[in-house]
Amino acid sequence: MHTCRNCNQSFQTALALELHRDACKKGQLICHVCGDRFRERDATQDGWHYECPNEECEGEGLQKDIYNVADLRTATH
Repeated sequence: MHTCRNCNQSFQTALALELHRDACKKGQLICHVCGDRFRERDATQDGWHYECPNEECEGEGLQKDIYNVADLRTATH
């Protein structure tokens, strides 16, 4: 069983999970500037240059202003 980390939906195969990830309603990327979450395909046209899809935000660059949600770690006190 394969489970999406963003929405916890389960899939029978790894391929089904991969196909789901691009269309998952829970965001895979997060903008450090405005805090919006969004899908990767909404942030890039060519797979190399990333910018926040929020028209009012100037966040750009993967690992500069835009991060993968999976790469972020939550700290608790």
